[in-house]
Amino acid sequence: MLDIVIIGAGPAGLATALRLHQKGFRPHLYEGVAEIKPLGVGVDIKPYAVKEITELGLFDEFAAISVEARESVFYTGYGQEIFGEKCGRHMGYEFDQRFVHRGRLQMMLYKAVQERLGKDAITLGCRCTGFEQDENGVTLRFDNHLNPSAPTEVRADVVIGVDGIKSVVRGQLLPESERTHFSGLTLYRGVTVMPPFKTGGSILHIGDPIRQGTLIVYPIQDNFDAEGNQLVNWVIEQNEKPQTEEDWNQETGVKEIEHVFDDCKLDFLDVSAMIRDARECYLFPLIDHDPLPQWSFGRITLLGDAAHAMYPRGGNSVCQAFVDARVVAEKLAEIANPVDAFKAYELERREKVNWLVLASRGEGPEVVRRIVEQRSGGKPFDDIENIFPHDEALSIFSEYHAKAGMKIPTESADAKPGKYKSVFVTETK
Repeated sequence: MLDIVIIGAGPAGLATALRLHQKGFRPHLYEGVAEIKPLGVGVDIKPYAVKEITELGLFDEFAAISVEARESVFYTGYGQEIFGEKCGRHMGYEFDQRFVHRGRLQMMLYKAVQERLGKDAITLGCRCTGFEQDENGVTLRFDNHLNPSAPTEVRADVVIGVDGIKSVVRGQLLPESERTHFSGLTLYRGVTVMPPFKTGGSILHIGDPIRQGTLIVYPIQDNFDAEGNQLVNWVIEQNEKPQTEEDWNQETGVKEIEHVFDDCKLDFLDVSAMIRDARECYLFPLIDHDPLPQWSFGRITLLGDAAHAMYPRGGNSVCQAFVDARVVAEKLAEIANPVDAFKAYELERREKVNWLVLASRGEGPEVVRRIVEQRSGGKPFDDIENIFPHDEALSIFSEYHAKAGMKIPTESADAKPGKYKSVFVTETK
């Protein structure tokens, strides 16, 4: 049996291990941290990624820790509605769209790996520092100071690098890829315990990228305090607040941002109160890498953020990693030569995901708020149809959804991509 090593035990690495196990493999994961903890904030799991989780046999467990998405609505900074659409099954997709705390998602996958592959399938406190490859396999080197019982060297037939945006595996394969692309934007990411708003499964996209910045709000846990309140995730994107890369996830207060959305008037949510009442808030510089020209190098390939780190716009980063996991497992099971299998995996995935990396850098579907801001002159309007016709908005969303692998099932002929000029980035800046 092929001896497969996975570097990284985040959600993407764990999902890859589970997909490989379904195909009869028994991969081993190496993770640099000494203990896996439920860290992070919210993630938006799209229908195509819920399909992947369902195929792993984990939907019931996932549903128990997440919130079903029912609608996605875009507003100006004044609280005027721009565009809204249903989510998941409510839109006509076969699968749900769901919101979840990233840490809870990771712990669910971690538990599944332990149960299916055994508790010895993951070695913690063992950080990959480099490797050498020959025609027969790969020799990996590790720093084990957090776990002295872990190995300092391992031999494998193939290696899958799933070690995130600061990937050591990618850095050795493509040293030039270490240059990150900092947008000049900083995210404030927080969570607030509060009563459900609107449908109880609504994601709100508020503000304008010129005057205020932008705000995304959605619930990630129901009945958080056993009193019916939800844990609500929110993200504020701000210009002209540059942070160094070392401030990757720096805890902060909300003083600088608590009044940014005071002009937003929604009859179902006090936005400023939600920000002031945050349980925690973190700074997160908006960083990605230029799309990679290659993922697979002989017996080594990249997956997830190591292969396609992207801005968290449109909610596709971890979702695309789940698709990567399925495809790489399928190719290794179908193609006897693992080098050819990795080439086939890259051929199927890289170009599609690179488009999303660039589209996310160019605001992704959030671009609709900029369009309205520019056309309205940053002032309230009487009728959105006079500013931004519904069919034009639907065309933008149809294109983005289709490129992400979830063509709108109910779209009309008039709303198909192509009727209006694409607003998405198509080349590296």
